[in-house]
Amino acid sequence: MTASPPEISARTALVAADMLEVDRVIAQRLDSGVPLVGEVARYIISAGGKRLRPALLLMVCGALGYQNPRRFELAAVVEFIHTATLLHDDVVDDSSLRRGRPTANEVFGNPASVLVGDFLYSRAFQMMVAGGEMRIMQILADTTNVIAEGEVLQLMNMHDASLTEANYLKVIRSKTAKLFEASAQLGAVLAGNTALEAHCAEYGQALGTAFQVIDDVLDYAGDASEMGKNLGDDLREGKTTLPLIIAMQRGTPDQSQLIREAIETGAADKLEAIATAVRETGAIDSARDAAAAEARRAMAAIEHLPANPWRDALLELPADLLRRRA
Repeated sequence: MTASPPEISARTALVAADMLEVDRVIAQRLDSGVPLVGEVARYIISAGGKRLRPALLLMVCGALGYQNPRRFELAAVVEFIHTATLLHDDVVDDSSLRRGRPTANEVFGNPASVLVGDFLYSRAFQMMVAGGEMRIMQILADTTNVIAEGEVLQLMNMHDASLTEANYLKVIRSKTAKLFEASAQLGAVLAGNTALEAHCAEYGQALGTAFQVIDDVLDYAGDASEMGKNLGDDLREGKTTLPLIIAMQRGTPDQSQLIREAIETGAADKLEAIATAVRETGAIDSARDAAAAEARRAMAAIEHLPANPWRDALLELPADLLRRRA
């Protein structure tokens, strides 16, 4: 299990007791008459992770003074949707390692992973419908649709070394940042604060974008044992990430050609040379600068919330993400 970085854990400590309630809801809602469903779902959920998305929802609820237990159900819904995307992602990407241990598809096989991912999606929508709040159902239905579009868009961009920074950002804002956006927005919806919905949504989108950019940076600046993933996996899958885009723009002709061929062929045998090119061109620092710009956008958006410890933690969280080393 890969624990959250200390800084991030400190920010989410305010909702630690709430997260225990969310875990209780998750355990209850995973109950199924089909044993394999619960076994696969529990396997990936128990792998840990930062649980940032449900924590965001709970932190916004705290900042806006919403204490109804309904927040635990919605936080669990967000986690189920996220877990379903992970199960499907790992099958599509043929990944073998996540959070420091074998992926669910590696242990249980692709068919079980896909079908249990479908179960988690459908269970999430059952939980949404039970609440009867049309606005919440609309946001989460739109969110899952945008995530699916982002997945397909990423698939279309595989092995495309000509991908632009704008198109890269379009993918991660759909695939990754959209659920961050929805999680923060739902906190405002639950609290009945329509005036702050847009600010909370912008905070989540910017935070999620920064999170993914930093994740892509760590593929070349991090350590596999700390990251809990195989460094170079994205390259093998033909994903053109921001550090690679910048390195191709700034590198020598030989460096650019090296990276381009690796993306187009999915060959990661020259990963060390590529990582060196990424560092020498300053691509890591520039990508971190791009993440920092998103972090500042998140901080500006959340300043609209009332001053209290929850808002303070939300303000500090973007800066914490920039310090990630794992």
